[in-house]
Amino acid sequence: MNTENKYKKLALSLVFDAIGYISFIVPGVGEFLDLVWAPASAYLMTKMYKGKKGKIAAAVSFIEEIAPGLDVIPTFTIMWLYTYVFSTRTVEKTIDV
Repeated sequence: MNTENKYKKLALSLVFDAIGYISFIVPGVGEFLDLVWAPASAYLMTKMYKGKKGKIAAAVSFIEEIAPGLDVIPTFTIMWLYTYVFSTRTVEKTIDV
């Protein structure tokens, strides 16, 4: 994947995580927004990250958004870090050996 797409995904991840934080900003309305945002976030996660990793991340994102008090977890950004920082380092180390 080219660098431009990589950072485009990071920008989207930050925006999507910010949308998840809205429930803390708008008392009372936030719980309703979580009911709408939880499935939407899961869908977006599967579109951003394909395969088994994307499906697992979508399930985590759904649970994180639907469960009370867990909205502070930046699921999209964590998935981006896992995909482009931590997984990449593991592959590089494996190749070097």
